[in-house]
Amino acid sequence: MTVILERLTGAFALNCELFFLTLLFSLPLGLVVAFGSMSRCAPLRGVVKTFVWVIRGTPLMLQIIVIYLGPGLLGMTNPWPSGASGRLVAAVVAFAINYACYFSEIYRGGIESIPRGQYEAAQVLGYTKAQTFFKIILPQMVKRVIPAVTNEVITLVKDTSLASVIGTVEMFTRAKQIVASPNTPGMLALVAAGVFYYVFNYVVAFAMEKWEQALRYYR
Repeated sequence: MTVILERLTGAFALNCELFFLTLLFSLPLGLVVAFGSMSRCAPLRGVVKTFVWVIRGTPLMLQIIVIYLGPGLLGMTNPWPSGASGRLVAAVVAFAINYACYFSEIYRGGIESIPRGQYEAAQVLGYTKAQTFFKIILPQMVKRVIPAVTNEVITLVKDTSLASVIGTVEMFTRAKQIVASPNTPGMLALVAAGVFYYVFNYVVAFAMEKWEQALRYYR
């Protein structure tokens, strides 16, 4: 059992790396996409919305494969580094784009839920559009979207296993390798992997709940 835990722990580090890098890029990128989908420029708004629909309407696994293998299949130079690092970079790009589109819709709903009167009051007080957004709208939007964002973040923890489709040896892949090994209690590996995911999700949900509690003064 100790050997199994050691092997899973080593692979789980890659899940954590993929998880945190995805959040690092997708959370701010989602805000940019949300601005595009709410733009007053109709062509830009149409392009962004179409892109979001395509990303949300196709499987993440397919997107990972397309991003990793697509350039080569199209006869282009593969932009990804060779080996495991290249697979990780491609997975991060795919995950960041996918989750940015989901976050953008959550952000858009949160922004549009703010009463119009708050914009007008800020204008009367002499706030610029940037000051209005970052000082008045954004803090309230963050408070309103935390539950929905938490659901997506929890889903991300489990989705990190999809990186295995391009050969990334993350924890789920390692667990399958242990199961396939002779003279190995494979069931223990699967149970241990499940415990890893459960504990990680619990920590994430706990942290998000604390963050939500810290913003209760907006009630």
